[in-house]
Amino acid sequence: MPGPYELYFIRHAVAEERGDAWPDDNKRPLSEDGMSRMRKAVRGLARVGVTVEVVLTSPLVRARQTADIVAGGLNPRPSIVNIDSLAPAGSYAAVVKDLEKHARKNRIALVGHEPMIGELAARLIGSRHPIEFKKGAVCRIDVDNLPPAGPGDLQWMLPPKMMRALKK
Repeated sequence: MPGPYELYFIRHAVAEERGDAWPDDNKRPLSEDGMSRMRKAVRGLARVGVTVEVVLTSPLVRARQTADIVAGGLNPRPSIVNIDSLAPAGSYAAVVKDLEKHARKNRIALVGHEPMIGELAARLIGSRHPIEFKKGAVCRIDVDNLPPAGPGDLQWMLPPKMMRALKK
């Protein structure tokens, strides 16, 4: 199924603080407050009609938990796929290669980390300046092809506070 594609870029929700409790940062989970806020934010996304067919996520615990919350709050529920390219050390080329594997889907969410998720989104719209993502923020960028042949169109960007307000 060829494009156009709706790509939803999502930064993981608020996680537990770094420190002695989480010596392995890859295993650091979302905080209870982060999970609660993300559930409310996803209800806002669902209210405005956002649907996705697959959620690609960094394998780090906090990103995977965010992906689970996103998938659980959307109808129909999308599948979730861990991809290493969305981990903090991932690259633009690797993410694009992973996106191509899902080119049969037209609405794809990508859950990752800053600064990579902001750099990826900026590059897809042709900006040299990263887009700043607050924890739990979402933006939609539409592209005609995978891999993208040119800059995509930024449709919107919502900070988590705005998404939580939409749930009402």
